[in-house]
Amino acid sequence: MKIAVYPGSFDPITNGHVDILERTSPLFDKIIVAVVHNVYKQALFTPEERVALIEETTGHLGNIEVECFKGLLVDYLKEKDASIIIRGMRSLTDFEYESHMSMINKKLLPEVNTIFVMADSNYICVSSSGVKEAAMLGGDVSSMVPTAVTRELKRKLEQLSAK
Repeated sequence: MKIAVYPGSFDPITNGHVDILERTSPLFDKIIVAVVHNVYKQALFTPEERVALIEETTGHLGNIEVECFKGLLVDYLKEKDASIIIRGMRSLTDFEYESHMSMINKKLLPEVNTIFVMADSNYICVSSSGVKEAAMLGGDVSSMVPTAVTRELKRKLEQLSAK
């Protein structure tokens, strides 16, 4: 069985993330979307909320599983019997960072391979942090995220403004 892991914070999942999953889904028996807690980013959604949003927006893909994980990615790959990491790329900056991470992962787990998938031109400028910032400032982000995310962003921002 060919198992890949698509790790990320997905706070929130964007149409770019969904596009990467739609394009890579036929290549693998199973893709595990591994929701990680990024200590360098302030999360808007809880890990459980992110998992639910990803499940809702990728339900049309039959081979996607979603879970949270903490720790070293290569340990998670071993635990899941996966040897492929999926990473989306929007820019040269992404490539520089991701290629270094790929080399580190290869040193830690020689049998791991990372596949880099270029973002569709419609999503090159779309990032989770950009979506959050625009939404917090009242922008319409509905073209950048799935409908479920638009709904939950609105709900979450209303909760925050009520505090």
